[in-house]
Amino acid sequence: MPIEIPKDKWTGSIRAVTIGATSAEGGTRTKTVTVGGQTTMPYLQYEAMPSGDEAPNKPVIAIEIKSRKPEDWSPLLADVWGEAMADPAQWAKKAEEAGADLLVLALTVEDTPEDAVRIVKSVLSATGLPLIVWGPGQAEKDNELLVPVSEATNGEKIVLGICEDKNYRTIVATAMANGHLVQARAPMDVNLSKQLNILVSDMGIPKDRILMDPTTGALGYGIEYGYSVMERLRLAALQGDAMTQLPMIVTPGFEAWKTKEAKVGEGVPEAWGDWKARAINWETLTAMSLVESGADIVVLRHPESVKRVKDAIEELVTV
Repeated sequence: MPIEIPKDKWTGSIRAVTIGATSAEGGTRTKTVTVGGQTTMPYLQYEAMPSGDEAPNKPVIAIEIKSRKPEDWSPLLADVWGEAMADPAQWAKKAEEAGADLLVLALTVEDTPEDAVRIVKSVLSATGLPLIVWGPGQAEKDNELLVPVSEATNGEKIVLGICEDKNYRTIVATAMANGHLVQARAPMDVNLSKQLNILVSDMGIPKDRILMDPTTGALGYGIEYGYSVMERLRLAALQGDAMTQLPMIVTPGFEAWKTKEAKVGEGVPEAWGDWKARAINWETLTAMSLVESGADIVVLRHPESVKRVKDAIEELVTV
């Protein structure tokens, strides 16, 4: 007799969020990216689609670039990106060639508001991909840079970040005024993520213009806790909790490349193996763990990791 696979039925779903605007929509992007829209836990497509077709929107990959050449990144990353790291526009082009679905441009504390606007515009001119712009992570400096960037890119539907409980007000306000989205980050806790989402949405920004960043650790460095938080957020969303029904963005590239396994090439046990292979594996495995826990956008740094993760996602969504 045939075996009937049990299926869960959920009352909730993840909101679909679109990043970027084409010329027809008031922007200059050649493509937009839509994430979210799921009605099941990750990769259980058969629950929602008996035919086994792809999920509504599969996870996408962003590549992180910097407004200035980073001095603290691994030499392995400097080798692969080369001179492009000194020019954000050229770096953006190479990132698009490497398979990025969208870009993350991280500004630095050394940037002035004029620098930030000029660099963001140069990146938008160099590539047609949707863009996420991060401040340097200091509340006052974030506000100083992101407000003029937001105004200068009115209508482009970029993502501004990173909103946290101490600095979200100005970022959300300028995003609302200029038609952008925001990235809301809470420190690996279901209730704190939900609370921040409430604070952000209470300012009046539509929920389909919010990305939820639950924070993560790298492989071997707390990823199991981050995984469980993301899993619980997704379960709450599917059970009908409106404040957790937002697509999730995570940063496995940043997390993986700061671990000793990825950073250190000498003076390590021989059993660790080849440095480059180990570092790329660390980023790839971190990213895939998060993809399987429900991440909609993963932000990576190495082109080989991008290729591997994209291939793995295609396997997951093909039934």
